[in-house]
Amino acid sequence: MENKITSLFNIKYPIIQGGMIWNSGYKLASAVSNAGGLGLIGAGSMYPEVLRQHIQKCKKATDKPFGVNVPMLYPNVEEIMNILVEEGVKIVFTSAGNPKTWTSFLKENGITVVHVVSSSKFALKAQEAGVDAVVAEGFEAGGHNGREETTTLTLIPMVREKITVPLIAAGGVATGRGMLAVMVLGADGVQVGSRFAASIESSSHDHFKDTILQAEEGSTQVTLKELAPVRLIKNKFYQDIQDLYAKCPTPEELKELLGRARAKKGMFEGDLVEGELEIGQIAGLIHEILPAGTIVENMVREFEDAKREVPSF
Repeated sequence: MENKITSLFNIKYPIIQGGMIWNSGYKLASAVSNAGGLGLIGAGSMYPEVLRQHIQKCKKATDKPFGVNVPMLYPNVEEIMNILVEEGVKIVFTSAGNPKTWTSFLKENGITVVHVVSSSKFALKAQEAGVDAVVAEGFEAGGHNGREETTTLTLIPMVREKITVPLIAAGGVATGRGMLAVMVLGADGVQVGSRFAASIESSSHDHFKDTILQAEEGSTQVTLKELAPVRLIKNKFYQDIQDLYAKCPTPEELKELLGRARAKKGMFEGDLVEGELEIGQIAGLIHEILPAGTIVENMVREFEDAKREVPSF
């Protein structure tokens, strides 16, 4: 399945595992890479030295390419970037920030850089900043989301029209059929989050994984747009947010309710009541916890089966 993405990352399949906070440790990243995709360690939920340990463990667990996802809004981002260089990381996905800030530094150190965006406007800015590829993430995605509310079906062809660098689609992709659909729309590969969150190797709590399996259409909603839009499962914490919204809260009151470490409490520690449970709309199609390698194999098989069915249409 050779194309621009497989050539860029030297991988077998154009399937990238999203670098999700509290889900994407070295076990998941190495398992996806060993299966022929590109595994990403999620730096967003790691202190710098913890990230260093995960990178070192990932090197021992796979001889295949892997990368690190770095949300640039964290205060210790400079320390993180230096660790990536010191540890010889070859692929970095940046998000939640201006790609101009770190792209040149990373590329000067021989690192392939990909930036995550939610609009064609920012995709163009990322290309101008010199990134090697762009991830365009639609509004269906779990976790932090774009303010534009553009869905993947609309976003991918719009971004494709604007940029010439390789394009990776994200948001609402968990099957081989979904992969084929976004590639027909102009993507060169896919980034998959929610499906890998419900994998054996995901570092999230088993309670959270079980909750993903119970999710149905309408089980998630984007909220906290005044702070940073995030798609959550509708649990008690989510309802507390909605109750506060009924009182027309200030951003400060929303921050007070959010508090600290809500995502860790929910996804990593398994508090399904008071924790923040981030997952995409596609969770309604996820029905079992599987090994990451099996997920990759299933997606590739479904992709090939769907491609063979296309002429019948």
